[in-house]
Amino acid sequence: MSQKSNLEWTDATWNPIVGCTKYSDGCKNCYAMPIAERLCNQGIAGYENGFKLTLRPERLEIPLHWKKPRLIFVDSMCDLFHDDIPLEYIQKVFAIMKRADWHIYTILTKRSHRMRELAPFLEWLPNIVAGVTIESNKYRNRLDDLKAVPAVMKYLSLEPLLDRIERLDLTNIDWLIVGGESGQNARPVNVDWIREVRDWTLEQKVSFWFKQYSEHGCSGNMPAPILDGKTYKQFPEFKRGNLSLF
Repeated sequence: MSQKSNLEWTDATWNPIVGCTKYSDGCKNCYAMPIAERLCNQGIAGYENGFKLTLRPERLEIPLHWKKPRLIFVDSMCDLFHDDIPLEYIQKVFAIMKRADWHIYTILTKRSHRMRELAPFLEWLPNIVAGVTIESNKYRNRLDDLKAVPAVMKYLSLEPLLDRIERLDLTNIDWLIVGGESGQNARPVNVDWIREVRDWTLEQKVSFWFKQYSEHGCSGNMPAPILDGKTYKQFPEFKRGNLSLF
C-alpha cells in the first residue's frame, strides 16, 4: 500500500488486491511481479503470497483515512477486472470510492471485456475514471469496450508501446498516456510511433502525457521524456464537481 506514488501522473496508489496473471503481450515484462516478490522476500505485510492473486479486504477502507483530496491509481499491483476477482468484491471497492468521494480514482485494465460486462452492476460516479491499456493494434478493440462503459471520464494507456498504433477515434476520451517499456528486459520503442500518437491525440484535442522512452530503445538508455524538444505532461480537467486537483 502506498500513500504516495513514484508515478508522476498520480498522487497515490491503493491496492485492495495484490497479484495477477499475465494476460496479453504487454504483460511479458510485468513491472509489478518483481516488486511483489521482493516485498514477499522482505516479509512486508500484504505480500505473503508474492504475486499470487490475493484479496486484501483489510485495505479497503484506506482512502477513507486520507483527508486531503488525491488522485488515486486503483490496483497498481493487480487488474481490478481479473476474472478471479468476484463481482461482489469489485462492488466493495466501488462502494469505498463512493464513500471517499473527495478523491478521484483512476482504474486501468487490460481485461476490457470484463469491465464492459460488469459495468451495469457498478456505480460509475464522476470521481471514477475508467481506462484501458492498448499496447499495439492487436488490442485496439479494447477502446470499443471502454466507450461502452458509463464512466464520466475515460483514458487510454499506450504503455508499453510495442508497435505502431494506427489512429484511434478518441471521441469521449479525455486523456492519453504513452510510454515505452521499463526494466532490464524492456523491448525497444520507435520514437516515430510516439510522434504519431502525439499528433493524432492533440489533433483530437485530448490531453496527452508522454511518460518515457523504452529502457533500451532510442538512445540505448532511458532519456528524459522530451519529444522534439518538448515535454508533454497534460492533465485533463477532471470533471469532479468543484474539486480541482490540478
